[in-house]
Amino acid sequence: MADVKNKDVKKKDIKKDTRRDSRNRKEVSPADEYAESVLKVRRVAKVIKGGRRFAFSALVVVGDRKGSIGVALGKSRDVSSAISKALKKARKNMFSVPLYKTTVPFTILGKHGASSVLIRSASKGTGVIAGGAVRSVMEALGVKDVLAKSIGSANPQNVVKATINALLKLKSAKQLAALRGKTVEQIVSTQMTRENNVAA
Repeated sequence: MADVKNKDVKKKDIKKDTRRDSRNRKEVSPADEYAESVLKVRRVAKVIKGGRRFAFSALVVVGDRKGSIGVALGKSRDVSSAISKALKKARKNMFSVPLYKTTVPFTILGKHGASSVLIRSASKGTGVIAGGAVRSVMEALGVKDVLAKSIGSANPQNVVKATINALLKLKSAKQLAALRGKTVEQIVSTQMTRENNVAA
């Protein structure tokens, strides 16, 4: 009888331990790997025979904080559905951006409609000096030091598209060298010679 009781006690202890282990384990969902930000939610109305029909559009940005980013607009009859549609579309349309350490490789200007966005590389420790939609894009991208200025229209949709237009123009040193038919060392040495001549 004593052996049967001991076995029962051991079984109970094993069950408790497995429960504790399952509680302590935290499953990492794919959504946790991405930085997601809802930039703007708009309510739009369509006039029909019986009155007005309301719908929502959501502008979102998704990034992995490692140089990949996606932006999308989702539309639906309710807010949550519009946001989920936009997030799904943004993840599908993600593209990679060449970065230099914690900043962008060089100064670039992006335009869309009446909006222009100027993005400048910054030294380590500067932080993200940008506002509104540009800041959300930079944080999702994984840029930690950058100077950005939005010029013209402040419409979030236009500002985001202008920022994406600027990021698409960025190229790494290897890509620039390949375009010019030179090596990275040749490009760097040419740039250093120019800087020395200017300083002299």
